[in-house]
Amino acid sequence: MVMPTECDSEEQTKLMAKNIEKRKQSLPEKLQQGATAATDWMQDRQFWTSVFRPGSIFRKGYTDSPRNRSYVIMNSVLYHLHPVKVKRHAVKVSYTLCLGGLSFFLFILLTITGIFLMFFYRPTAAAAWSDIESLHTQVSFGLLVRNMHRWGAHLMVISVFLHMARVFYHGAYKAPREFNWVVGVMLLKLTLLLSFTGYLLPWDQLSLWAVTVGTNMMGFTPVFGDQVRFVLLGGKQIGAETLLRWYVLHVLMLPFTLVIFLAIHFWRVRKDGGISGPL
Repeated sequence: MVMPTECDSEEQTKLMAKNIEKRKQSLPEKLQQGATAATDWMQDRQFWTSVFRPGSIFRKGYTDSPRNRSYVIMNSVLYHLHPVKVKRHAVKVSYTLCLGGLSFFLFILLTITGIFLMFFYRPTAAAAWSDIESLHTQVSFGLLVRNMHRWGAHLMVISVFLHMARVFYHGAYKAPREFNWVVGVMLLKLTLLLSFTGYLLPWDQLSLWAVTVGTNMMGFTPVFGDQVRFVLLGGKQIGAETLLRWYVLHVLMLPFTLVIFLAIHFWRVRKDGGISGPL
């Protein structure tokens, strides 16, 4: 039996050290080769070619031209909400004051808080006021959400009115934006109606007398004033039918109509070439 000598053990140790060092040196290369192979495999997949095709939201590998920019917009749901080019004055806060965007943000806030309040409210004469009281005292964050809804409604009326005033002051109601101005007037009316119908829902003395005054004013409308008042009240005076009808108007019919006019309004802004310039 041949016993290993000291020289043989030293050679084996050196050989093992060289192999370890060689492996350490080739590890980054192996990682790079593996990453390259994985990238090539991913780029050959259908998912990659669909997402990173010319015209997708990830613009890559084609000439940056006005035509290709339009192609990107038309093939992207996210970018389709914005024009291909934006005028310099349209992004200045000092010019637009962000009143249109603020009004839309407040509408989203009111929608979210309103859905929350619907879980704890019953539109009946016997339960409406008690539900408001329990919302304040028993529901977690109920008072906070209701105040957000109430003050958000006030701010939305103010912001929409200021937005209309800004558009009128800058002459944005002129050609070719006459139609969008009419749509904006309808949105202002819908905002006021939403605020007024929601005013009755707490079913307290303040809301009852406010609705009484408002509906009496409607009754003086020529020709069909009495009929409109009767339809809104559900009778000759305010009662449980009035609360139910105004609740349906507030949470269903008026918001649905407002969303339709909002879509038309945004579409016309794009169609008319963006926000109008200074006079």
